[in-house]
Amino acid sequence: MDYTAEIISAKADPQRLEELYRAAERAQQAELFRTSMLACFEQSPDNLLYAAWYHRLAPEGRQVPAEDAAGANWKLAIPLSLAAGLLLWLLSGPAAVFPKGDPVLLALWAPLEAGFVLAYLAGSARRPLSAYLPALLGLVGLTAVALAFISPRDSQYSLLMYIHLPLVAWSAIGLSLTGWSSGHSNRFAFLAKSLEVFGTAAIFGGAVGLFVLITSGLFQALGIQLPEPVQRLLILGAGGAIPVLAVASAYDPRLDPLQQRVERGIGRLIPMVMWLLLPLSLVVGAIYLVAIPFNFLGPFRSRELLFVYNAMLFAVLALLVGATPVHEEDLPARYGKWLRTGILALAAMAVVVSVYALSATVYRTLQGALTPNRLTVIGWNIINIAILVVMLYRLARRRTEAWSEAVHSAIGQGTVAYIFWTALLVLGLPVLFS
Repeated sequence: MDYTAEIISAKADPQRLEELYRAAERAQQAELFRTSMLACFEQSPDNLLYAAWYHRLAPEGRQVPAEDAAGANWKLAIPLSLAAGLLLWLLSGPAAVFPKGDPVLLALWAPLEAGFVLAYLAGSARRPLSAYLPALLGLVGLTAVALAFISPRDSQYSLLMYIHLPLVAWSAIGLSLTGWSSGHSNRFAFLAKSLEVFGTAAIFGGAVGLFVLITSGLFQALGIQLPEPVQRLLILGAGGAIPVLAVASAYDPRLDPLQQRVERGIGRLIPMVMWLLLPLSLVVGAIYLVAIPFNFLGPFRSRELLFVYNAMLFAVLALLVGATPVHEEDLPARYGKWLRTGILALAAMAVVVSVYALSATVYRTLQGALTPNRLTVIGWNIINIAILVVMLYRLARRRTEAWSEAVHSAIGQGTVAYIFWTALLVLGLPVLFS
């Protein structure tokens, strides 16, 4: 249930808001009420009643009960991770292929992993299952559409779906945790926490790779060649267990993304790494801007160079998310001015390079034809450029005070565009290019 409309209708009625909150508690939907209230406060910060509720329900004022501070729910995470690994191993077999010969695993691994992650989140959090159901149904529906149109006759669509279905799966997890009515800061916090989960998964992946390497080496030293199914089990079975384990290690399902703790471990390390990468990226970006005139027509002629540009743009956005503090108090005040300046400069450089790459893509389209690949790239470029431009505008207005909110709001709004564009690609490409 979304309480936003009822909260807005009672924006000047303290008694009605209290009744709504108590009703939500009785229905075990207090988290949904809190998320809706915080979103209303972000939209109307001058409303004193909203402000009072904000300070009552804000993340920093909400404590986890002592009996709940035991950490990850390993009793649920381990069986789910093992089941996920086993399922991926089964789907990697020779019989699990599409008519054109591509493994089913290419399309289904991310949606299936997202399903197991959602099962872990739902089983570990004190939220109603209805909070996860819309995102799960959307994931199933979009995956079914993609599978229906993957065919030997449309290799471009198939390749795009192999790339975008992981984004669909990630979006489903994000929507289940934040909801449509969530504020920009909560969405941004989900993106920042995602970087921590991805980093944790990479560490697990390195451990799995090392284990596979040692195991294979030991058996080869004995003159024993492991059967192909056993090799797949070691790689895909162990690898398939990683997403659930990474989420269980890095994310507390009982708390919203904005409430997640990052006091230690990789959650504290990621911002530091991003802060170190920021000046290096500025140096590389400045050198590249100077070099562009000497190879101006490169992206107009080279498809591979355009791919590099688009990958660079997503990398810059990830860097901006990782470098911007979720809570401004997490950053020492003396560094805030310099960090804001660096983010402003990097975003400006990225806009210049992105507009340059977009013009090359549009030129190649006008010289040839609109293809699924080009439409996809043009859409992503426009969304990312819009995010960066909005971010620059809001950063310029905020100056030094609460500048991180400018980044939160721009990227938080951009996540909605990401979700809609991904869904449109899955549903629309078969219609437009059939």
